[in-house]
Amino acid sequence: MLTALAIRDVVLIEALDLEFGPGLGTLTGETGAGKSILLDALGLALGVRADSGLVRNGADQAVVTASFDLPADHPAHILLAENGLDGEPGEPLVIRRIVKADGGSRAAINGQPAPAATLRELGAMLIEIHGQHDDRGLLNPRGHRALLDAFGRIDTRPAADAFRTWRDAQTALVTAREDLDAAARDREWLDHAVAELDAFAPEPGEEATLAGERSDMQKGAKLAEDLTAVGAHLDGSEGAFAQLRQAARRLDRIGAEHPLLADALAALDRAIIEAGEAEDRLAAAGNALSFDPARLETVEARLFDLRALARKHRVEPDGLAALRDELSARLNRIEAGEGGIAALEKQAAAARATYAAAAEALTTARTAAAARLDAAVAGELTPLKLDAARFKTVVDAQDEGGWSAAGRDRVEFEISTNPGAPFASLMKIASGGELSRFILALKVALAEEGGAATMIFDEIDRGVGGAVASAIGERLSRLAKKAQLLVVTHSPQVAARGDSHWLIAKSHDGLVTRTGVRPLDSDERREEIARMLSGAEITQEARAQAARLLEVV
Repeated sequence: MLTALAIRDVVLIEALDLEFGPGLGTLTGETGAGKSILLDALGLALGVRADSGLVRNGADQAVVTASFDLPADHPAHILLAENGLDGEPGEPLVIRRIVKADGGSRAAINGQPAPAATLRELGAMLIEIHGQHDDRGLLNPRGHRALLDAFGRIDTRPAADAFRTWRDAQTALVTAREDLDAAARDREWLDHAVAELDAFAPEPGEEATLAGERSDMQKGAKLAEDLTAVGAHLDGSEGAFAQLRQAARRLDRIGAEHPLLADALAALDRAIIEAGEAEDRLAAAGNALSFDPARLETVEARLFDLRALARKHRVEPDGLAALRDELSARLNRIEAGEGGIAALEKQAAAARATYAAAAEALTTARTAAAARLDAAVAGELTPLKLDAARFKTVVDAQDEGGWSAAGRDRVEFEISTNPGAPFASLMKIASGGELSRFILALKVALAEEGGAATMIFDEIDRGVGGAVASAIGERLSRLAKKAQLLVVTHSPQVAARGDSHWLIAKSHDGLVTRTGVRPLDSDERREEIARMLSGAEITQEARAQAARLLEVV
């Protein structure tokens, strides 16, 4: 619901702050008072294309701020979240639009910059504006199917689920056919590649293992002479190890003669132990770095062949095993042949049949709902002085190219305004007054499911009076029980139906002309309705008639 509208420097409006409540709000005033300026200002907040001509003469910029209270389940919350904009359920939604006099504009939603496209999408969720030349909302055939589904409380989820299943089955079939065709073209190469990889039998991690072993053996070849020389120094009767033991035995015989000799003997024992460990580690190193020319040749040949095979297939050496599995799978698909394709074709056909049945059920439900909607709209036409007109909801099943998750139907509202005249799209109606009343009839018929929480009707009563104007007022009042309505009207019968009433008027101070809007109390409201009844000179009879109109409602 629209709760507040603040306007600064828009055409003739210098500064205006309005607050709105639920129900039916009416806006009246003399012709040329500036009602269209008010709607233009609101349009800016809803994402209408910015026009620097709307900036008041002498001002640098025009600013419009609109505030809304939305229920927690309003789809606007989802849109805000998808666009990374703050907006908590229960908190006011504030839209601000600035238009500069030298061109350009910017917008903010809850204080955060937002592109005009997001503003337009959000505005369409918040307010519907119905006027004589409006080409959105009910006039747009693209939205008629959803409106009919809402009216008929039609559940489209089974068809949507069936459509996704069918689409997935078709995708799997197309992919399998493409894979089979591509694989069949490469059959000879695949046979050779798989045989080659099977014969070579590459293993993951094999390159690192072979490279490490090759490196160790190459080091062993280089270090073999040094290791042998070191071993000769340690081993044998003349080696360092034997000399240490002999020295220790001699020292052991005389060690008791002096404490320092005992210390020297302990040191020699430690040296013998360390030398033994060194001897063991040299032996282990020798084994690790053992050099076998035949083994080195084998390892190098395997390593070089592995790398060459990887280059041939343009993969890393560790990817050869996975490549073998992939190519084998492609061969298996070829060998499975038409059997696998036939199974997928059967699945796709079954999924299509399931979707077709769900879509047929939707068509049946929509056809029944269309008949109920046609009857409901027909019941609204005669009181609105459209008794010669006829309305119908066209439900056409499309060919397969037009099928979607929403079913196979094209839905469009059509009318015939004169007996014998062919039915045509709502957008082709010539008379603006007829169009406005048709929109009202439709909105009343659809009221149980509704649309945006706020609706604005711009001069829906143009060109009618008396009983028709009363019927329009009664239907607007009924519709306002389901949503917030703001109506720009010239009809006293409609104005009297309002739960609240604002007067739009121009004022002059000799230099500047301004447009203002102010709420009317009960006395002022009666006087304004009397003016609408009598014209320039308000008579007592007009005041009495205004009072009677207000009493009726």
